[in-house]
Amino acid sequence: MSAALDLQESASMDMSSDRPAPGAILSVEDLTVSFDGFRAVDGLSLRVARDELRVIIGPNGAGKTTLLDIICGKTRPSSGRVMFQGRDLVRMVEFDIVRAGVGRKFQTPSVYEDLTVRENFEISLPNAHGVIRSLRFRRTAEIHGRIQAMAEQVFLAERLAEKAGRLSHGQKQWLEIGMLLMQNPQLLLLDEPVAGMSPREREQTAELLARISRGKSVVVIEHDMDFVKRIAHKVTVLHQGRLLSEGTVAEVQADPRVLDVYLGH
Repeated sequence: MSAALDLQESASMDMSSDRPAPGAILSVEDLTVSFDGFRAVDGLSLRVARDELRVIIGPNGAGKTTLLDIICGKTRPSSGRVMFQGRDLVRMVEFDIVRAGVGRKFQTPSVYEDLTVRENFEISLPNAHGVIRSLRFRRTAEIHGRIQAMAEQVFLAERLAEKAGRLSHGQKQWLEIGMLLMQNPQLLLLDEPVAGMSPREREQTAELLARISRGKSVVVIEHDMDFVKRIAHKVTVLHQGRLLSEGTVAEVQADPRVLDVYLGH
């Protein structure tokens, strides 16, 4: 698929600019990271547009999770840049990346199981962070309304008073997504969000991500190709830390290189 190769070459040519590509909220530019001599990400370049739902696929060890780790500041690259709305995330610490508008969800749900669903939403509010702010936090009508609206969006409106630990695995995934959304990120990074979900929960999650991407950019790592078909605006295929192919689901599935290293297996 020559279009994918042309895209990677053009991304490298644009590295002289400090601004993201037109229409792009995220621009990964010639990114490389090595662990003890092993290149987990190797000269990778890609762009994510505003209000785009991008899915990243590839075999185990392709560099998918490492890429998200770099974007959110958890891992530092050996070289390259990650431009987000005109700012290089590589030069920023994790907390400042979150404040800049990047939200990250890991594979395993991370919620406060001894607190109620409502309380989980409350502590996710930007004005509830920190000791001083938490002491000044008040449950206003506006906050109640915002939490109710978010609970409805993530299918938890009837569970607000329940302890998070009593939720199903899929519901905990939704809760964590809702907690991230309470912080109003402009870019949401999700690592295998439907792993362990029931078929019905997967359908609902597809609906949820479709709604989210109408006002935010979403990057999803996923292995379930049926789910990928339902949600992806565009698919990026990684292999050995490099961009192997990129395009629509149909284009990627028809690429013989993708069939050879991933889909065929």
